[in-house]
Amino acid sequence: MSLLIKGVQIIDGEGKQPFKADVFIQKNLISAIGDLKYKKADEIIDGLGNYLVPGFIDIDTDSDHYLHLFSNPKQSDFTAQGVTTIIGGHCGTSLAPLLYGTLESIEGSVDVNKVNINWHTMGEFLDSMKRIPLGVNFGTLSGHRTIRDAITRGEHRDLTEQEFKVFEKILAQSIREGSFGFSTGLGYIHGQYAPEKEVKRLVGVLSGTGAVYATHLRNQTDGILKAIEETVRVANYNEVKTLISHFRPILGYEEQFTKALEYIKENTPSGRFYFDIYPHDTSIYPIYKLLPIWAQSDNKAEMLEKLNNPEMANKIMNELKPFSEKISEIRIADAPKNGYMLGKLVQEVAKDLEMEIPKALVHIMKTTNLKATIFSKDINLELLENLLVDDRSFIASNGNSPAPGEFVKHDRSINTFPKFIDLVIDKGIMTLEEAIQKITSTPAKYFGITDRGVIKEGKVADIVILGQNDHKVRETIVGGRTGRGEILIHKSKK
Repeated sequence: MSLLIKGVQIIDGEGKQPFKADVFIQKNLISAIGDLKYKKADEIIDGLGNYLVPGFIDIDTDSDHYLHLFSNPKQSDFTAQGVTTIIGGHCGTSLAPLLYGTLESIEGSVDVNKVNINWHTMGEFLDSMKRIPLGVNFGTLSGHRTIRDAITRGEHRDLTEQEFKVFEKILAQSIREGSFGFSTGLGYIHGQYAPEKEVKRLVGVLSGTGAVYATHLRNQTDGILKAIEETVRVANYNEVKTLISHFRPILGYEEQFTKALEYIKENTPSGRFYFDIYPHDTSIYPIYKLLPIWAQSDNKAEMLEKLNNPEMANKIMNELKPFSEKISEIRIADAPKNGYMLGKLVQEVAKDLEMEIPKALVHIMKTTNLKATIFSKDINLELLENLLVDDRSFIASNGNSPAPGEFVKHDRSINTFPKFIDLVIDKGIMTLEEAIQKITSTPAKYFGITDRGVIKEGKVADIVILGQNDHKVRETIVGGRTGRGEILIHKSKK
């Protein structure tokens, strides 16, 4: 299979000025770049003077957590916005390695019975994924919770010395077999039990490998500075690449966020410590995060028991009452087996049920068995947009690509990268070449993806045609093919 793209302006992904050329693709590789108007090919695309850029790399995505890789393998919400590579396994949860061949780390949020688990190790998982007709390249980190819960059988306690050795061995093997690194979800109940000394020791496995440590901060509100200080200590102690997942200024805590940002720049070397952001004002949370802290638990059965206890339920509703106005504007993104709730605001559900907001929220929690996911507009967008050009920031959607009717699509899942380009160009704070470099070759180099991220002869043909006037995605080509590429599962080359 060969493809010829004629008459485009090439932005190579390394910041250079655009240049006019044709591109010839043989199988899945860029074979030639230049004046190729007499070249023959199985398929020809007339570029019409539009831009040809490398495929965008989304380093923080959730399609694995919701099993959308299996229910919607085309992942067209990503390719529609020019993304050709996604990385999952964030926030401490990944689909591999699995000690016992079960997905207990995500079974509280999704129906894991929909997937045939035929792997244990990271290598087996990546090999298994090759048999799925994915529409994007997929790579993953190894999740702290996924491994820890299997080792401890879900017990929340310190690891024994023997358990540490088992964990370190599993993690090291995972990196050798193609994982891009290690992730923690310290801001979630399951991660809060892990002390800093545990994280520091486990991250040490990555030292010298080039792998990435990604973390969901332990606190992103009043305790964000302490959380940043902890992350910096872990990063500097082990001298590893470190990424803060979905770093964002929560409304009401902007001053603390700004101090945390300053601390990062003053105490970490450039080029090694990054954070990822998206140009949107909405966060996504599991619905249990709306419960008072005392009612939260890593065990959904325990939380449901509290909700079903009339006395405790009343206590929860009374504590939620002062926040009714804010809760009323929260939107339900996912409600397994309760599709009629999808996309509704809590206040809409409350009106349907003729209930007050706190009681309606408790009803939603109980009806969905706490498996619902919510969207909350809680981000200071103006402050966040100022970080789009920061040399420490990566652009990432933290989004997913569900099948129709499976999950409410937020703008960040369908419009993160086009919006980023539009914002920085409209504000005149980046050139198009600089913007493209930030979402292609820069993340590729950081994650060690050596065969993508630039347009050069010999590189894999993950490329995107953008309109020369509006910069809109005209065509996304993955692995040299429109629609679906040939080499789609990324293994780290550590």
